[in-house]
Amino acid sequence: MVRNVLIGLLVIALIGTGWWGANQANQKEALLVNNENNYQRAFHDLSFHLDQIEDEVGSTLAMNSRKQLSSSLAQVWRLTSLAQSELGQLPLGMMALNETEDLLHKIGNFSYETTIRDLGKEPLSDKEYKQLNNFYKEAGEIKHDLRKLQASTLKENAKWTDAEEAMANNDEPMDNSIVNGFHMIDDKVKGFSEAEFGPEMEEGFAPDLDKKIAENVKGKEVSKKEAAKKAKEFVGLPDSMSVNIDELNKKGVEFEGYTLTIEEPEGEDEIYMDMTKKGGHPLWFLQSRPIDEPEISLNKASKKGLEFLEKNGFENMEMVDGKQYDTVGVFQYVSMQDEVKMYPDTVYVEVALDDGEIVGYKGAEYITNHKERNDFNPSLSIEEARDEINPNVEVREEGLALIQNEDEEEILCYEFYGTIDKDTYRIYINAENGDEESVKKLEQAEPVYDTM
Repeated sequence: MVRNVLIGLLVIALIGTGWWGANQANQKEALLVNNENNYQRAFHDLSFHLDQIEDEVGSTLAMNSRKQLSSSLAQVWRLTSLAQSELGQLPLGMMALNETEDLLHKIGNFSYETTIRDLGKEPLSDKEYKQLNNFYKEAGEIKHDLRKLQASTLKENAKWTDAEEAMANNDEPMDNSIVNGFHMIDDKVKGFSEAEFGPEMEEGFAPDLDKKIAENVKGKEVSKKEAAKKAKEFVGLPDSMSVNIDELNKKGVEFEGYTLTIEEPEGEDEIYMDMTKKGGHPLWFLQSRPIDEPEISLNKASKKGLEFLEKNGFENMEMVDGKQYDTVGVFQYVSMQDEVKMYPDTVYVEVALDDGEIVGYKGAEYITNHKERNDFNPSLSIEEARDEINPNVEVREEGLALIQNEDEEEILCYEFYGTIDKDTYRIYINAENGDEESVKKLEQAEPVYDTM
């Protein structure tokens, strides 16, 4: 009898140990998936904000208004703060990226010091304009190298968690494309020219998009099962696909949501996505898969992006910008109302140029801002607005657009596309008072990033 009891207890203990081990393995796998999602998002956002830094610094070189110059440099300061934060979210703490971090700090510090001074009494000097030009070129070089690294990671399906493990193990030589790529970027930054800067910048401010999502996104809360179904419908995958889903617990996030990973049965392709609990709105997704040489044009790819948006309920959308990064097309779309472009309602879509598949999406701005607006009656004529533009700019195209200023107030503007030499600019003149609200430099055609 005692022997049977002991055997029974031993069996229970073995079953308990097996259950505990399986549970631990599942928890570890869920943690790895969550970490990979967060790293993918931070890297995706870092690349995006480096693009914006280059564009915004370049835009200051075409500005005609001291007020607008201060506003644009304040935006540069904000973007460098975001880029520094995103760089800090990547598992690169064991790497010495001092040069890259220092350059971002210098650009932000220069922008901050210029923003807080009275440019009417103390305008930018020739030396400072030269420094702005240097920052523009340097930010552009980092952006191109980062985009090349992004193309390489997509093609190789490289994982950030693998890079993290390689650094933790001090693997020598370091055989990891992500780590090696960042080392190369940091080495290039060492060669950039040095300049004098003012006092240390105080700690930057964090983005408020998470807060806007928490405040503005409405709808019935969806369960994990419903979220998985919505994710597959949004991306266009069969219902039979399996989805790993967990609570979105990234530090600092103010809204409740889910982080999801969808893996192809063959294991080559993975899709990472974040979604709100309220309403089940996908905020972004990124598909990591090998992408072959381009077979379709940017024009055809942009139509694929528009079809994807229409299929998912986005109405009256128009493409306003498109670029090629290696084998991927990246497109910006805005909603249209009464022939006015609604820039607060922006969506970004990435399309693989080998077969036209949608491999990336960012829609948080659209989700938090989209609504019906009224009263598009400008006080100024388009001729009066055109007179406020820098005389060096040759206007090529014009129309009405709604934009947000630095205080996130919506402003009706005339939108002008113009050129200075070989550079193209998008200029916004307030349709009520003629103020120069914004100047954005448009990028030239992107080079193909060869990852061989």
